[in-house]
Amino acid sequence: MIPSGVRIFVCTEPVDMRQGFDRLAQTARERVGRDPAEGGALFVFANRRATRLKVLWFERNGLCLLYKRLHRAVFELPLAATGSVSVHIDGAQLVKLLAGVPREEQRTRKN
Repeated sequence: MIPSGVRIFVCTEPVDMRQGFDRLAQTARERVGRDPAEGGALFVFANRRATRLKVLWFERNGLCLLYKRLHRAVFELPLAATGSVSVHIDGAQLVKLLAGVPREEQRTRKN
């Protein structure tokens, strides 16, 4: 469970999933304007096809990374406002995002 005071940011522009801790932290600084090392936030990144997702956060004395890959589904990222490259979501929305949606259902939703 994610504590209520933690902010969750989804970077809506695709990220190269070969990036590790340091490059993702730099991407968070550039796109969200927050330093992950300050704590209190989760940063969510997805690849271009939205089949792979990484979540970066700082816990006590180091960065943590969750990596999830979907096989028959895609992550449905929230839409950012015009000119923005990140979206703030809550814990319930993160759970829904991490669950993914079947590819067929995702095509139907967009049409």
